[in-house]
Amino acid sequence: MPPTAAVRRNGGGVLEGFYKVVMRRTPVYVTFVIVGAFLGERAVDYGVHKLWEQNNVGKRYEDIPVLGQRQSE
Repeated sequence: MPPTAAVRRNGGGVLEGFYKVVMRRTPVYVTFVIVGAFLGERAVDYGVHKLWEQNNVGKRYEDIPVLGQRQSE
């Protein structure tokens, strides 16, 4: 018996389950895409921000203590 027949008999695989839950109805699919894009953008933004801070420690405006202060005479 081919493996695909066993998967179909047992109720389907992961992709078939994903199709049944998400991709069968257009409003659910559009919501999934929009929410996925939003969460993906937030994750990338957070990761790049943390990477930037890690690579620029001591070089940022917040790290320089005398910046914006007048020299005393």
